[in-house]
This record gives sequence, structure tokens and C-alpha cells, in this order.
Amino acid sequence: MDEQKVIAFVGMPGSGKGTCTSYLHEKYGWPVVHLGNMLYEEVQRRGLDNVKDETFVQKDLRDKEGPAVLAKHALKKARGYFEAGNPVVVLDGLYMWSEYKYLDQELGGNLTVIAITAPKKLRRQRVLDRKDSHRQYTLEQLIKREIGEIENIEKGGPIAYADYTVVNDATPEELRAQLDKIMADLHL
Repeated sequence: MDEQKVIAFVGMPGSGKGTCTSYLHEKYGWPVVHLGNMLYEEVQRRGLDNVKDETFVQKDLRDKEGPAVLAKHALKKARGYFEAGNPVVVLDGLYMWSEYKYLDQELGGNLTVIAITAPKKLRRQRVLDRKDSHRQYTLEQLIKREIGEIENIEKGGPIAYADYTVVNDATPEELRAQLDKIMADLHL
């Protein structure tokens, strides 16, 4: 492959973005940059709580460094991986339209966005069942987060405008099969 490519996953909490990025990393060895982890690291650096203070820190970062701040930092990491010889970098958790526009401007045809969707009830159950100690949500907190992502950070745009959409409402094997079809379509 001659070109460097970024595959970015977008979706609501619990849709399966992490499952997809882990699969591509395991199957192809492609490095994964987690936009959400950059945010969680900043929350922790400030000594705050990931669930309660995530929205505040996210807004603060965007106020200080612009709406595409996470995408800018992610692309910097991706370029480091490219320089190390990795032809493809996977982004986990593209959040907002401004981030999409920034990455599209910087990468053009070398950006592929894959939206992962799942029914709301299933997504919520997945999040509530997570054993991740950094992100233990109550249902009320999760609903507030979902609404905030739609109303405050333009998350619907990248989901609606994605190059591919995968419905993740069945088995992990079926999800992987859908991803394999997309990778074949991309000639990867």
C-alpha cells in the first residue's frame, strides 16, 4: 500500500467502537489512537472525575484549543505512527463534526469514517455492564452524556456522514465479518 490511511470510528456510547478498533489492531497490527482516552487522561491530570467532569474538561479544551482539539492531537499521534512505518492508523471515537472537517481537510481521500450503530437499549446495557473503573455510569448519567453528545458536540454529523455504517446488534463474529467486508472494499 502506497498511501497512509486513517480509519476513524464514530458512534454513540456502547455502539461497539472499541470492539471494532481492537479487532483491526489484533488482525492487522494497526495502531489505535483513542480520542476518548486523551480526554480521560486530561481529566485525570486535572485530578477530576471522568464521569462527572468529562463534559467540563472537553468544553474547556475546545474553548482553549478550538473545537477540533482532540482530532489535532490524534492526527499528531497518527503521523508519528506513519513515520514509524505504519500504513494505517485507526482512530477510536471521532466525536464531532468539527473534528471530522479538520481530519477531512488534512487527510482528504486518506480518511475513511465508519459509523457503528446499535439500538439504544442494547447500547445502554453495554455501557452499564462495563467493568471499566474509569467510566462507571448510572443510567441517568449515561442518558445525560448521550444527549450532551448530540446537542453539544455535534456527534450526529460524523455518524450521518460516515463512509460506511455498521449495525452492531448481533454476534461479535457478525460484527467482524462486516468489518472484513469494509476492509476488502478499501483494499486493505
